[in-house]
Amino acid sequence: MTPGATMNTILRGMLAAGCVSLLAGCGALAKLSELGRPPAMAPITDPTKAPTWRPVTLPMPAPEPAPTEANSLWRHGSRAFLKDQRASQVGDTLTVLVNIADGADVENNSTRATAGSEQMGITNFFGVENVIPRIFGNHANPASLVNTNSASNWNGAGVIKRTDTVTLRLAAIVTQVLPNGDLVVTGRQQMRVNSELRDLSVDGIARPSDIASDNTISHDRLAEARIVYGGRGQSSDIQTPRWGQQLLDIVLPF
Repeated sequence: MTPGATMNTILRGMLAAGCVSLLAGCGALAKLSELGRPPAMAPITDPTKAPTWRPVTLPMPAPEPAPTEANSLWRHGSRAFLKDQRASQVGDTLTVLVNIADGADVENNSTRATAGSEQMGITNFFGVENVIPRIFGNHANPASLVNTNSASNWNGAGVIKRTDTVTLRLAAIVTQVLPNGDLVVTGRQQMRVNSELRDLSVDGIARPSDIASDNTISHDRLAEARIVYGGRGQSSDIQTPRWGQQLLDIVLPF
């Protein structure tokens, strides 16, 4: 390798290391900015103004014209004569009840064993059996040219045991009303205890008829539900492996 190529390799390695250090430094600078004080809460903002927000589009039934009846007190689409207090329009709020009790206990065992044996030889074949010793020597026996054996054994075992329990109540806001009347809801909540910040977010599509009279809905009634519960702070930092260890866990093949 020429000195120029060696120098280029070194420069590329330094550039890659610098990029990794810069990415790691961004998180470190964010933590240094909060040195000596708890994590700062995010401001209250319009969720539809977020860069990652996108309107939801789903297959919808064909619209039907509302029938009109003279001298009728019933309004098409109403669920009661009196005003319904449940969320129905953009900007309305409702409470999402999150009650997750999930568990899994799976155990798999498998065993595989194979064995094979092959033999091949030439006893008489138009005199070819006499030519083989001349080419490969007298030790070559035409009657047993090939003799192979193979064997393999494999054992596998796997165990999965998981238990998840989350019980929460979260107020969400209606960000969109779909053509069929379903509501797209989004909820964000932050709670800080000492130096630990807890984040909770819920997104999904709610059917108005699934909203209870007290303006609440269970999380299992939300279509395309996205529920996130996590946090950050001093306790979370201790439980999270450092970025160098995470990088090694990804790239190391063994």
